[in-house]
Amino acid sequence: MASSGEEPRSGSPGRAGTGTEPAADAAQPDTAEDFEVLEEEGEDDEDDLSELPPLEDVGRPPAQPREDAQPPEQGAGDAAGDPQEWLDVLGNGLLKKKTLVPGQGVDSRPQKGQDVTIRLKATLEDGTVVEEDPALTFTLGDCDVLQALDLCVQLLEMGETALIVSEAKYCYGAQGRSPDIPPNASLTLEVELLAARDAPDLELLSGKEKIQLANRKRERGNFFYQQADYVLAINSYDIALRIVGSSSKVDFSPDEEAELLDVKVKCLNNLAASQLKLDHFKAALKSCNLVLEHQPGNIKALFRKGKVLAQQGEYREAIPILKAALKLEPSNKTIHAELSKLVKKHADQRNVETEMYRKMLGNPSAASTPRKCKDKLSWSIPWKWLFGATAIALGGVALSVVIAARN
Repeated sequence: MASSGEEPRSGSPGRAGTGTEPAADAAQPDTAEDFEVLEEEGEDDEDDLSELPPLEDVGRPPAQPREDAQPPEQGAGDAAGDPQEWLDVLGNGLLKKKTLVPGQGVDSRPQKGQDVTIRLKATLEDGTVVEEDPALTFTLGDCDVLQALDLCVQLLEMGETALIVSEAKYCYGAQGRSPDIPPNASLTLEVELLAARDAPDLELLSGKEKIQLANRKRERGNFFYQQADYVLAINSYDIALRIVGSSSKVDFSPDEEAELLDVKVKCLNNLAASQLKLDHFKAALKSCNLVLEHQPGNIKALFRKGKVLAQQGEYREAIPILKAALKLEPSNKTIHAELSKLVKKHADQRNVETEMYRKMLGNPSAASTPRKCKDKLSWSIPWKWLFGATAIALGGVALSVVIAARN
């Protein structure tokens, strides 16, 4: 399993595509808003997304002479003279497909959930080849690859070669991929469908195979998080968790069991970060609690749980959770800052509530109450005042201020 402590590099359109350092930093789960300083500098922690794991090595054969890949006007022939028309895949003009070499018929198209293998060549608008892979394999429909590929490969027939022209929205978006794909870059993808087969039975995977598969899905979630596409990030983390939690007919070693648990915790932590970005507080709280069931001292889960409760205005519940996280890592500046902010907000909240109760009762502030009146409170409250206070309490208002006595 690749360690996230290694230096990330540029990725393939067909894989996680996580090689964008400067552009991705702004969208990382461990930004100053979340967790930038929860790890000491130089600490080898694979959990979060401050350093994404490197992608698998992809064979890059020498580039072949390129045909003009730019699409002509819709309905015109391609550079080779084939009169096939462009198909507007989504109806918005942002993703188009054209058959260059026909396949074996509609019945040979792959199905979602199958593992497909394609030959891929990706180029920029100026003709620069940015990726070539003679045999890229991925699970169709799992968002393992660029959306342009995931959406179009299911339309290919076995043996078909097609040209796909996609706007940046379905490729690398506004961030691009450093250093070879600029922000907001359209891509032209030449794709040939080579094979399609049913995905392996999760129950029959070895421990090592299950770990590798779950990590690939998790890394894909990391990529989507970097792209600020939190919905697809959640989808990838959910798939990884489903793989980890699937039943097995194969015995795993204690080390493999421990590693699977580690992958699960990482996915849950990053899932919570994604859910927080979408204000899905109930789901994020559940994800944090699942981490804490396995690791009660997990600082990231404690911190995020505290943030979830704070976002819901539950300052009284959030403060002790952040204190517990700070106790585990007293030098952490992020937790210090968040805790100080919550303590102030909690105090302000109580002051507002107290003032609101006073106004509802029509009482002067405690500071203006004469001393001699305060001294009489224990014995001179009339019954009609007591009945009034009881009625307010029964109405759902918690009485927390002193009722002034009559002179």
